[in-house]
Order: sequence, then C-alpha cells, then structure tokens
Amino acid sequence: MPLKVELNNSSEPRLFFHVREIWYCHFGENIGFEQDGQGENFLRPAVIIRKFNNEVFWCVPLTRTKKDLPFYFNFKIHTETGENQKAAAESSAAILSQIRLIDSKRLRRLIGYISKKDFKLLKEKLKALLP
Repeated sequence: MPLKVELNNSSEPRLFFHVREIWYCHFGENIGFEQDGQGENFLRPAVIIRKFNNEVFWCVPLTRTKKDLPFYFNFKIHTETGENQKAAAESSAAILSQIRLIDSKRLRRLIGYISKKDFKLLKEKLKALLP
C-alpha cells in the first residue's frame, strides 16, 4: 500500500503540535524542483509557521544547505539534549518559497524548535516575498 494511502487511513491519533516547532514530516515524492522527503518514508524536517486547527498547518521545509538568497532563511535548530543539560543547536535553512499546507497526519517526530527571535525574522522574510 502506498505511504500516502497508509497515512490517510491511519487510525492512530493525530500528534499535538505548536507553532515554532520543527518536525520530521512525510512530504512524499514531489516533481520538478519541489522539495520532497528522503528515504522510503519521504521524511524531511519542517518548521511549523501557522496552526489553523489540530488537523492542518502551514510549514516550511528545511535543508542543511545554507544559501544567501531572498527565499532562504538560515538559523539554528534548538534541541533539548536531556535533563540538566544545555540545548544543542544545529544549522539549518528554511526554504521559504516552498511553504505548504500540511495535514497533521504527516507528522512523524518532533526534532526541536526555532527561537522566538529567529521565528520573528523568518515571518518577516516570508511576508517580504508576497507581492
């Protein structure tokens, strides 16, 4: 059974998510220059930009490739490393031109979050792309 059908028909409860969180999502296999996921489950990290309800949200896919272009936003992913330990940070870039509406059934695993300061800058950069 194709992964898309399997995810859609899943009886597992939806995962609870928040704005600013970074999750691995089942993006699927896309065409042309669209960003798709990697591996057999087509997973790709994405930052949640806007939650509409418990089922759907806007997200922006991430890449490790840094680029100084108007439609990329470079930042650090913050992850909790455990009790009484400092948070780790990993470099990443949001591909702003690839913003998508995603169903929460595509969420796989929480990775971390984007800082409030970086999130504000990311939203400003997104708004600047709109005509």
